[in-house]
Amino acid sequence: MPVEITVETPLQDEVRTLVAELNAVLLELTPPEHCHHLTVEQMANDSTAVFIARDNGAAIACGALKRHGDGVGEVKRMYTRPSHRGRKIGEQIVARIEALARSEGLKRLVLETGDRHHAAWKVYERSGFTRCGPVLDYPDVTWSVFYEKKLDG
Repeated sequence: MPVEITVETPLQDEVRTLVAELNAVLLELTPPEHCHHLTVEQMANDSTAVFIARDNGAAIACGALKRHGDGVGEVKRMYTRPSHRGRKIGEQIVARIEALARSEGLKRLVLETGDRHHAAWKVYERSGFTRCGPVLDYPDVTWSVFYEKKLDG
């Protein structure tokens, strides 16, 4: 059975577990004061769409679109369990985020990731994102790498 990706509420035990795994991985690579985590409670609102990938019903990956003003969407909380890496599930989630952003008329997607998150860079670059300067209200620090993708053409 292929992996299914749908928008779901983050307020589920399986999603809480995925987010806890993601947080643990991020804290191995980035000091806590430079991690910009959204909690599942912060994602449970109309400004954020949370995508969950499931394999045979089990939640195995996630990602989110957080909508900001001025036609900007932000890619957040991207994570694929180690057991499912190498299957381009992250790229599939980014494609779903982009499709939703385009359907809602957003003009630009942005994101912040860590300076040691090389696997994430590959996902974003293969998805057409390019590096840029600081986005939104993120500080310009050596721990952060920023990407953007224009959606208006």
